Formats: sequence, C-alpha cells, structure tokens
Amino acid sequence: MRIGRMFHRDTQTYLVHVFGRGLEGDRYVIEKYRSDSDGQIHPVEPEQPRAAGRRRRRRIVAGVATVKKLRPERDEIIVCTALNLKASGIQYWGCAAAGFLTTRHAR
Repeated sequence: MRIGRMFHRDTQTYLVHVFGRGLEGDRYVIEKYRSDSDGQIHPVEPEQPRAAGRRRRRRIVAGVATVKKLRPERDEIIVCTALNLKASGIQYWGCAAAGFLTTRHAR
C-alpha cells in the first residue's frame, strides 16, 4: 500500500502537543524551529532587533492569548514553554514537520 500526498496546497493542518499542565501559566517563552526535508531540525532566530552590546538575542515572551493564536507554517515547529510552571506548555507542528506529507511505503 502506498500513501501519497493527501492534502491540498491550501490546507491548514497542524499537530498540537500539550505537555505538563498545558496553558495554565501567564507568560510563555516562544521558540521556533524549521525542519528540512531530510528530517533535520534547525532553530530560527527571533525577529527582534539586536540590543547594543549584547551577544545573544533576547527571548520572545508572550501571554496566553498570543500563544493560542500562533499557527505554524508547513515546515515549522513552535515550542511555547511556561515561565512560572515547571515543564509545561504547548508545541505546534506544521504538517510537513510532523510527517503528514511524507510518502510512506507500508509493508
């Protein structure tokens, strides 16, 4: 059995993974990653201006309302980790990053 491409170009499919206590916190650190076609995942730098005299860029911190509105691109993974709750948050995986659009050969 061969599974081919099942989605149209305008599909807005993504995977949501809630971990820990989920979205019970007030503020979240947002990290974005991009996945390649070979399965490698690379971090994406935040789109903020670099502060004078700083080597590292600042973290993106957002509230619950902003985190709920986030939607990943097809090859993007968004990880939102709570600041005040240990190991809690949510992950959004685009359809290509989650492996939904890959061709599989079932045996």
